[in-house]
Amino acid sequence: MGVFSRLSTLIKSNINDLISRAEDPEKILTQLIEEMREQLVEAKKQVAVSIADEKKIRKQLDNEVHLAREWEKKAMQAVRAGRDELAVAALERKEQHEALAEEYKKQHEAQKAAADQLRISLRQLHTKIEEAKRKKDLLIARQRRVEAQKRIQETMRGFGDTSAFEQFERMAQKVEAMEAEAEASAELNADMAGATLEAKFQELEADTTASEALIALKQKMGVVVAAPAPVAAAPAPAEEEFDIDALERELAEIAATVPAQARKGQ
Repeated sequence: MGVFSRLSTLIKSNINDLISRAEDPEKILTQLIEEMREQLVEAKKQVAVSIADEKKIRKQLDNEVHLAREWEKKAMQAVRAGRDELAVAALERKEQHEALAEEYKKQHEAQKAAADQLRISLRQLHTKIEEAKRKKDLLIARQRRVEAQKRIQETMRGFGDTSAFEQFERMAQKVEAMEAEAEASAELNADMAGATLEAKFQELEADTTASEALIALKQKMGVVVAAPAPVAAAPAPAEEEFDIDALERELAEIAATVPAQARKGQ
């Protein structure tokens, strides 16, 4: 039973305290689980030995009971043969085997009870080891989380006056300022383009107003200035109408000149 007490003490030990004192808690926990498994193997061997002893005592018990019955049969055989002294000796041997059988019976009952209890203890230990394995995984996860938090805190302390964060913020503000300047420049260029076009139209309107004022002044001084006629679009060519009267006059003129030319020839 010593192995069970040692294993139980190992499992019930404060693993959290081991983690706080160990340089590598994960390594320590893994080693503890391995030791538990080795102890469990030894416990299984002891349980197997106890069960084997129980079976052995049972066989001895059965053998003594069998021998007692055999010597009883021999005593009866001796009585039938009229050999009372032989029957008495056989009965004495029968009583010896019965006494041994009674002793083996008591040992067997005690050994069987012990073996049954060892089986129960072995199952409990196996369950506790499985629980310890699950707890190990949880403790390792907790330990890693604590280490990560420590690293973050150390990193934050390493920044000191948070100059790196301030520099990062300044760079962000600089980028935002550059973006604002680019947007303002684009808007200014667009405004300038619109203003130039508008200025051209204003200049055209001013020239027209000046011309009108000059014409009014000349008219007031008696200098007639014809207003420039608006340029009209050229009319589309119309079809020429046939003038029959003009044609008749042209033919009459031709006819009048022909006799005069004939007389000069005669």
